[in-house]
Amino acid sequence: MSIFIWLGGVQPKIVTRGTGRELNYCTSPYLTRMNSSLVAYDDSDSDTETGKAENLNLSSRETRLASSAVNPIQFFAPGGLGTKSTYKMQTVENTASTGTNIICEGTPAYKVQANNRDLAAVYPWKEYSNQAETLSGNGSFSQKRVHQDKVITIKGIRPYIPRRLRQEKTSKIYEKKESEEQRESCAIPGEQISTEVSELIKPYLGSKYKSTEIPRNLVFQMSKHSGPVNKVQWCPVQGWSHMLLSTSMDKTFKIWNAVDTGCCLKTYSCHSCAVRTAQWSSCGRRILSGGFDSVLHLTDVETGTQVFSSKNEFRISTLKFHLSDPNIFICGGFSPEVKAWDIRNCKVIKVYKAAVQQTLDVLFLPEGKEFLTSTDAVSRDSADRTIIAWDFDSAAKISNQIFHERYTCPSLTLHPREPAFVAQTNGNYMALFSTQRPYRINKKKRYEGHKVEGFAVGCEFSPDGTLLVTGSSEGKIFFYNYHTARIIHTLSAHDQACVSATFHPVLPSLLATCDWAGDIKIWQ
Repeated sequence: MSIFIWLGGVQPKIVTRGTGRELNYCTSPYLTRMNSSLVAYDDSDSDTETGKAENLNLSSRETRLASSAVNPIQFFAPGGLGTKSTYKMQTVENTASTGTNIICEGTPAYKVQANNRDLAAVYPWKEYSNQAETLSGNGSFSQKRVHQDKVITIKGIRPYIPRRLRQEKTSKIYEKKESEEQRESCAIPGEQISTEVSELIKPYLGSKYKSTEIPRNLVFQMSKHSGPVNKVQWCPVQGWSHMLLSTSMDKTFKIWNAVDTGCCLKTYSCHSCAVRTAQWSSCGRRILSGGFDSVLHLTDVETGTQVFSSKNEFRISTLKFHLSDPNIFICGGFSPEVKAWDIRNCKVIKVYKAAVQQTLDVLFLPEGKEFLTSTDAVSRDSADRTIIAWDFDSAAKISNQIFHERYTCPSLTLHPREPAFVAQTNGNYMALFSTQRPYRINKKKRYEGHKVEGFAVGCEFSPDGTLLVTGSSEGKIFFYNYHTARIIHTLSAHDQACVSATFHPVLPSLLATCDWAGDIKIWQ
């Protein structure tokens, strides 16, 4: 629908095309005659039409109008929701020589200026530019209505924003607010994270690790988790190895001073579901965590903010940093895929696909060129694809015929000094394998006597490689001689299933354990 505006010395009338109806507006008796021409344009948002405007001649005597004189202006603009409508306007006393104040009934007062330099863009997704104005030597100017990217608008008119743009803007604001809230609330205040070397650890720094003895005495019992604890891990930096990391089904992971005081230093609550696994970075300043909310977080230990965060496509059950590149890690869980991520660009760089339903654990072999995954793929007579060897760079499957017995392996651990690794099985024993191709099983050694019964029970070697320690579904801790595969000692540590046990990297015979009741204990 086209709208015509007549400006002149007589009482103007507005006629809408196609209807024949006349619209009047209020005018002042002190009207000043203007030499103007007809201005007409099509108030349409069509991309194929081009707005037209004739030259509007401004007389030099306009600038010398008395303060009591006013200019009648009729303005047509989009209504509240973008409909074509007409506002009834009343003119008031002029306050500047370059413009006229106009009051629209039902709308705020706004100011119209001849040069359009103070006009504000009503449409936020479009840009107004003064390049649309062309000034001539006699004071006249031409206005061009440019579609899509440049429009001439006036302050005080509330624009119509399409629903799609409103939703996008609201979504971005919500995501930004949620991210800020999450960053602020991740770390729950506790004791200060200390980077000073513990007095108990100082005598052992720089010296060769002594032989490991069986820990028998309880040093600390820490019970601040409200849910089962899945895993405990000492900080890999020897000077900061007084800190112990614990992950729990209560949606948090914590850092403890497990050497000096046995107190919780800080609690991190950036996950919305159970935290299944977490791992220290090699520098000891960050923690990589994942869980059943399918979210990956790399958290700064001191500030509690997320250095890296990403939504994964599946629930996470295992995470491992690359041995030679601290910016790369592998993620596995409730999916037939295992993914390699790069922290620097927050992207998946490699995908490893296997015909399985879940990945239980990941283990890098020495130098990081190959890695192993344990899965839940079990056939009727054998466990085909239970342990799979992968080439990290090419994502090619090296072997899936490593373990042939019909038991899944919830955890894998590497020997610190020999080319061997151990797989915890749900057959209530641990099997020994070679880390060199074709990864043959050692049929002469089998570490058995403890019960697993479906729990994700972890196992680990002592730093000198002489002992193999594992938890059990009964809450006991079993110590095996690595060379003879015999049980050396059994420790009744917990009332419920003990799912993780780990030796301190520096202090001889210091052991941390956790159970399904949420307790963490330190033994020596």
